[in-house]
Amino acid sequence: MSQDFNDPSIKDPRPTSPVVPIKLGLDDSIQFRCRKGIACFNKCCQNINIMLTPYDILRLKNRLGLTSAEFLEKHTTTFEMDAHGMPGIRMKTKSGTAECQFLTPEGCGVYEDRPAACRYYALGVTTMRAVGSASPEEFYFVVKEEHCLGHDEPRTLTVREYRQEQGVDQYDEMSKVWREIILKKRSSGPTVGKPSQKSMDLFYLASYDLDNFRVFIASPFFHDVYDIEPALFQKLLTDDVELMNFATRYLKQVLFGENSIPEKPDAFEKRKKRREEIMAKQREQMKKEMERDIDLPE
Repeated sequence: MSQDFNDPSIKDPRPTSPVVPIKLGLDDSIQFRCRKGIACFNKCCQNINIMLTPYDILRLKNRLGLTSAEFLEKHTTTFEMDAHGMPGIRMKTKSGTAECQFLTPEGCGVYEDRPAACRYYALGVTTMRAVGSASPEEFYFVVKEEHCLGHDEPRTLTVREYRQEQGVDQYDEMSKVWREIILKKRSSGPTVGKPSQKSMDLFYLASYDLDNFRVFIASPFFHDVYDIEPALFQKLLTDDVELMNFATRYLKQVLFGENSIPEKPDAFEKRKKRREEIMAKQREQMKKEMERDIDLPE
């Protein structure tokens, strides 16, 4: 038996979306204002599902005085961004709730370094590459949740003005290349194929665990392969933003073969030799373990 959802006496059981299905450009106008004192203040922070970008993590871990590994362990969870299991990072919530762990009675406890997703609210942004298009297109939309009273505030401004007010320009610029990597991976599909576990690990390291990525590029293995100018290397050791930009270059090189980091002429031979040394050590370790097992009394 079918139901007439146009009958006002019958409640439509289908889920509704808070997304207003109107595509917005930078110079289109929206009506919105969030302010302390509005009746719904902090409501949006009590039910979160925030995906973090590398720049979000960089800003938050530095604000909290943590290493990237410490921040990831304490404040985030991982999830799979696609069918191949490419790792993404989400903000943890307070135990047993969907509330942001940084929410205080006075508002956001990390406001100056809040993630891009928080800065955008109540706007959404997405990037898509149309079939046959060489470059991705970015567009915006309004997110209108029932609890939010900010849409009733008597203030109109353009998307461009709202972005500037919320400080998302820098966040978007810092995340642009990383998002392009994800988009290319998704759109390439079978062309690129399923990444190896090593590629997944490198993606996680270079995207999120920036401090350990710095340890990686300082390793003999890395310097056996890549020819890094001394001045650039010194910047990578001390400048997080410089390191993050370098990490995206490295990802494009190892995932898609887009070479922008020069390799040393003897890199292949050095890699081969190092692999042989590692395998020899593994064989020796296995031999010792087998001999030990044989010598054990019954």
